[in-house]
Amino acid sequence: MARSPRHGRHAAIRLFLLGEYAVNREGLRLLFAAQPDFHVVGSASNWADAAGACRSDVIVVDLSNPRVPEKVALRSLTTRCAPGRVIMLTPGFNASQITEALRLGVRGIVAKSITAELLFKSVRVVAAGQYWVERDIVADLTQRLRVAVSSGAGAARLNPFGLTERELQVVSLLIAGHANKTIADKCGIRERTVKQHLANMFGKVGVSSRLELALFALQEQILIAPDGAGGPAPRLVR
Repeated sequence: MARSPRHGRHAAIRLFLLGEYAVNREGLRLLFAAQPDFHVVGSASNWADAAGACRSDVIVVDLSNPRVPEKVALRSLTTRCAPGRVIMLTPGFNASQITEALRLGVRGIVAKSITAELLFKSVRVVAAGQYWVERDIVADLTQRLRVAVSSGAGAARLNPFGLTERELQVVSLLIAGHANKTIADKCGIRERTVKQHLANMFGKVGVSSRLELALFALQEQILIAPDGAGGPAPRLVR
């Protein structure tokens, strides 16, 4: 189904609400209606009735249980409704479920415990073409992959996507939660050189932010095991 374009610089973000319970969908509708930059264009209780989702910019999927939806249906939604983007409200995912959802095309994963203001922010970020994943979720994913790499259970690829050894070092330090200045110090290079390496990697793998690069590296296992891989994973700075 063709999607009508958004008009005007300050056009409202069109939302489609997909959730099992009518009372939850109505609550979300009222929340978003109070914000001038959101416009709910439709809602549905199941995937079969979600045809109208393709007229939206962001599809908000309200999950009633901590389980990734049926894979075929989710992949169909993320591809059929592109460039519309899917964000999930969930009572809780484990690391493997989060990775699976991201690989199926989900652009945002939000805990139901967040505030309304953070929910609004997450939807705006996803509508702008970026990812939204909570920092503690990224930390969990980071630790899971670092343990796998250090134990040999999930060996990282040495030179995927044309990344240089230095770029692999930079992205590994980024995943570990370090700021550009710290990465520069650890690599023995200037901070502006770190920024140039990041820009080069954005182009090579097709992302536009540090968070997207980190998530991409986690999904594709393109990091090297940093020194002290067995320690706690620092928080990634969004």
